[in-house]
Amino acid sequence: MPYSVLLVDDHKIMRDGIKTILERTPDFRIVGEAENGSDAVSLCKKLRPDLVLMDIGLPGMNGIEATTEVARHCPTTRVMILSMYDDENSVVAAFRSGARAFLLKKASSSDLLDALRTVSKGGSYLSSQVSDHLLTRIQRGDLEAHEVPGPLAGLSPREQREFSSVSFTILTYVLSLG
Repeated sequence: MPYSVLLVDDHKIMRDGIKTILERTPDFRIVGEAENGSDAVSLCKKLRPDLVLMDIGLPGMNGIEATTEVARHCPTTRVMILSMYDDENSVVAAFRSGARAFLLKKASSSDLLDALRTVSKGGSYLSSQVSDHLLTRIQRGDLEAHEVPGPLAGLSPREQREFSSVSFTILTYVLSLG
């Protein structure tokens, strides 16, 4: 049985192009189209599609906001972002809003189908161009890595010393048993 897809893009020519691609495969069935975020959320609530292919740059409620609403109201629907923006803020915002995939509009039709198939099976997908861009920025040091706090981070220095002393005592005892 094909996966149901809701197309959301404010450009009809984009929706028509994607429809043409998806109509050539038995894996997917277009169940609706929207040209703005508000209509996308309304249609999602009504149609309960398996997948939503969402643009970011929508009039009114943008694609990030719409994805947040879809995730809240239709938790079984998976959203895939299709965008021309490849900056890390857009990517992070998309995934934080509940998107399962991020694909650039300059991707090939086979990349689109691979991403949709991956997401439809419960996976996640990140466009290779986006992952390459992020990796390059990380390697250059352009993106700061936030230090992950350790288990003792919330303790005062005195509490950390006491914890270490108790831990050492317990460890010594356990080793003496062996």
